[in-house]
Amino acid sequence: MTISIPALSCRNIALFSGYPSINYPSTFHNIGNSDDRRGRGSCSSFGRPTRCEAVALEDSLPTAPQAVTKRVKSQWEIENLTSWLLKQEVRGNIDAELTSVLCSISLACKQIASLLQRSSIINLTGAQGTVNIQGEDQKKLDVISNELFCNCLRTNGRTGIIASEEEDVPVAVEETYSGNYIVVFDPIDGSANIDTSLTTGSIFGIYGPDENCLVDYDDDDSMLDEAKQKCIVSVCQPGSNLLAAGYCLYSSSVVFTISIGDGVYAFTLDPSYGEFVLTHENIKIPKSGKIYSFNEGNFDLWDEKLQNYFNHIRKPGANGKPYSGRYIGCLVGEIHRMLLCGGIYGNPQNENNKNGNLRLLYECAPMSYIVEQAGGKATDGNQRILDIKPDKIHQRTPIFIGSPDEIQILQGYMA
Repeated sequence: MTISIPALSCRNIALFSGYPSINYPSTFHNIGNSDDRRGRGSCSSFGRPTRCEAVALEDSLPTAPQAVTKRVKSQWEIENLTSWLLKQEVRGNIDAELTSVLCSISLACKQIASLLQRSSIINLTGAQGTVNIQGEDQKKLDVISNELFCNCLRTNGRTGIIASEEEDVPVAVEETYSGNYIVVFDPIDGSANIDTSLTTGSIFGIYGPDENCLVDYDDDDSMLDEAKQKCIVSVCQPGSNLLAAGYCLYSSSVVFTISIGDGVYAFTLDPSYGEFVLTHENIKIPKSGKIYSFNEGNFDLWDEKLQNYFNHIRKPGANGKPYSGRYIGCLVGEIHRMLLCGGIYGNPQNENNKNGNLRLLYECAPMSYIVEQAGGKATDGNQRILDIKPDKIHQRTPIFIGSPDEIQILQGYMA
């Protein structure tokens, strides 16, 4: 059998083992016994070692330009979340305590992902029959996911205060076990999607330690003494103070995305061995994108400036096409798509909700931190989201977030 070998710059003799497991390059093809100017080779087969001789081409023949290909890591070079965090610790980007907190959060996310995948089987769909502090009906998994987050953060020994969407007031971890980091989170974002098996997520942010705030928050917030009030103030920090933030996407894949102030990295859960594996390094959001994510059902409730902007993006552009609308009712899903594809997400104020629907502390601030680390922008229409200092734990804010060019266009209409 004779094969043709692509252009080579020198004469080379290669000995192949002949094992059937070897994948030969697709450019090798059978040309019978004829000679070919592009190269000559003779191979023995039938289980014996194969000897192929490649002959250099004549200088007069043009050589095809070599394609630049992205280097693909082998299975032995896979990096998981834990090893990545330890490398950041060695480089001095984070300390050992923050590593412990982030590992605990990732563990909670793995447990939530498992419950979501089996929710219909183990009867975890539907309402819990309770209402949270915002007056929202709680799903069964809202309550369970909140407990999973709280338990993982309590037991790691490095968390001082926990503030959650599902808790009335911040919860201080018992003094004998706690550290000092302040962790804010939304355990299940988009919980209305659970019963229909659509995209959901978890959001978290981590603030610096405060040694003066190791107290119990089991009391009614109206009865808090001065020390407890001080601790609530310590939780209500602007997003610019965040040490780390991230989210976990529960969809066709489970993706844990994180920033510790030096870029954005995403880790995909490998179900074969239960580890988050690095799949997206130093994510950069496209400068522009032709996708918008707004709840258009509220169009008539928006102010005129925003309506004018919306009419603009729905008209065909220079390429003859308007923006595409994508809305799934889950902030994590919207932001994850935007990080990779570009575009703009908006949850504006309207006649019924003067401050929008999303919470500043544990939804808007962490997601704005992620997007800005990826090169995007986030605003409430007047100022940068990360510059807003919340007065209350569950304070709401309008938000417009996405590619920098898209936010700039929006601000031109809102001015």
